[in-house]
Amino acid sequence: MASNDDALAEEAIEALVEAVEGPSRRKRQEAAHRIALVAKEAPQSLLGSVDALIDALYRPEAQTRWEVLSALTELVPVDADAVAGAFDGAEASLFDEGSSTVRLMAFLFLTSLGATSEERSDAAWPLLDEAIQCYHGDAEYHDMLKGLIGFAGGSLSAKTAKALEARVKFDAENGIGFIKSLSTEVLQVLKG
Repeated sequence: MASNDDALAEEAIEALVEAVEGPSRRKRQEAAHRIALVAKEAPQSLLGSVDALIDALYRPEAQTRWEVLSALTELVPVDADAVAGAFDGAEASLFDEGSSTVRLMAFLFLTSLGATSEERSDAAWPLLDEAIQCYHGDAEYHDMLKGLIGFAGGSLSAKTAKALEARVKFDAENGIGFIKSLSTEVLQVLKG
């Protein structure tokens, strides 16, 4: 039997999910922000709301999408299968022309999800590869490389690992600053 605290927590999460599904842009953004905070503290508490979170990836405002992508990324280690349905929404967000933060959070979600199995690495890699080429040198590229380090340490297929190595090798050998050092780190993690 659930305690009163558990029941109150469930009600609070239900209220947040209702708000993120609601008609008010401002309330959706606020709810999405709070959902992202809950995901950092107690990601398992959001597992019953995954479908609503995936649906929220199609809201018009950028903040709702990036906050929800952040929450879904926190859920990957808890239950990757449960959040795998967010793949299409993350793909659409990865090439959002209006928000670099949305693009970054989509990239980080895809690196996290892609690292969970060889099949998912093969599905995510073409999108990640295209994003690397599109956003190389942009302000968010530093954090994208950090995501690639985690991806490199995941359960990648041999094909994806080889393609990732080929993609970052030039920067590891010829780049400067963080691009060189983080690309080198990706290669080191790949070599394990």
